[in-house]
Amino acid sequence: MFFHQDATFQNLSIHRVGNRAQDEFYILSEQPIDLSQSEDLPPLLMQYFMHPFAKIKEVYNFYHASGDLILNEVFALTKRFFEGRVEFHQYSESIAKFLYEVSNHPKIRGGELYIVELNNVQIEGEEHNAIGIFKSESKEPFIKIEPIHGNFQIGYDRNGINIDKLDKGVIIINSEVECGYKVLVTESKNIQDSVSWKDDFLNIIARNDSYQQTANLLWVAKEFVSGKLDEIYEIEPAAKVELLNKTIKYFKENETFELEEFKEEIFGDEQTSQLFSEFKENFESEYESEIPETFQINDYATKKAQSSFKKVIKLDKNFKVEITGKSDYIEKGYDEEKGMNYYKLYFESET
Repeated sequence: MFFHQDATFQNLSIHRVGNRAQDEFYILSEQPIDLSQSEDLPPLLMQYFMHPFAKIKEVYNFYHASGDLILNEVFALTKRFFEGRVEFHQYSESIAKFLYEVSNHPKIRGGELYIVELNNVQIEGEEHNAIGIFKSESKEPFIKIEPIHGNFQIGYDRNGINIDKLDKGVIIINSEVECGYKVLVTESKNIQDSVSWKDDFLNIIARNDSYQQTANLLWVAKEFVSGKLDEIYEIEPAAKVELLNKTIKYFKENETFELEEFKEEIFGDEQTSQLFSEFKENFESEYESEIPETFQINDYATKKAQSSFKKVIKLDKNFKVEITGKSDYIEKGYDEEKGMNYYKLYFESET
């Protein structure tokens, strides 16, 4: 999972990249943008750049057909920057020039290119610094209303940018350099643009390794138990906690995930198992990220996910009940005289 809520801008440079096939050119700015003088602009830009990545779960790596990653231009340039061998604005100029060189298809539109250095982005439970590369191509007219001397003045700008519609973007996480970094990507729906951005410019392949598969399936299981089941059954919090505990136990005790075995062991009945399969398929469709029916379980991903699985039931501000198994040893009831809910716990010994 990717989180940007604590992310901050370190540097931002903006250039314009035209379509080389249409004999357009690129325009390079002289220096980075100073955002320190505005309180409003940084959060607006953060929303513009990061909003499209909120639901992205597919992680990519840079790639080169020869097997030598240093021949991947964006990877090589970014590696030099992360290692401190080139300063930020010079790096941003090199990225802009390379994008221009591969912008050869007549359908690719020119636009502003934003290169951003980010601190404190989080992926898979760890914080890293990162590079963001974003391109805006679509322009929209917008109207401005301003009060002037007891009246209102109306104006417009035909070349505005909608901050809810980023055309293309990539976030390069400074992690796993030997594998080609962790890369998140978003793009417009135009097929030619998509191929050019992902293949000609970035040259990336889906990571979809055991870590990603384990993390995705655990997320699906948690969301299914915590939310979806409430739409179908009346299920007590203690029973939910036990299902989540059984899920983590399965991943900790097995080396290989088997979908049918998992459903039988965790849910037991055919109806719930079928609902889980449908929920998993909806996830794969929505996030365009396939989870195989069989894969090697990644222990690190399991440990990372375990902390987010609810084990404790909070009762007002007085008590916390931690459940590690056997929810049939805990009963929920209602005391008419006190007008309050209660839990009854059964145990053999006290320590």
